Amino acid sequence: MRDMMGLMKQAQQMQQKMADVQAELDTIEVEGAAGGGMVSVTMTAKGAVKAVKIDPALMLADEREILEDLIVAACSDARNRSERVMQERMAEITKGLPIPPGMKLF
Repeated sequence: MRDMMGLMKQAQQMQQKMADVQAELDTIEVEGAAGGGMVSVTMTAKGAVKAVKIDPALMLADEREILEDLIVAACSDARNRSERVMQERMAEITKGLPIPPGMKLF
């Protein structure tokens, strides 16, 4: 019975840590870039886009499609970076717990 109580306490502690990390992820910002930095996107680690910066050289009418593609690529880069940040934070919480590989907790 003691093992069950200890397990429950561990689960509650992990749940609190996860809630703390979720709140922290709202404040962490990552930046993704494309086109050699000509387009950059800043987003939170949870994926909310905060800013888009575009080099003025791309603001030509005949460059519209390139610009659109670069914005998509920069968003994708920022999203990949945010996912890495989330994985790192969750790894800190779950260190030492027997969680199957590939299992996502969020």
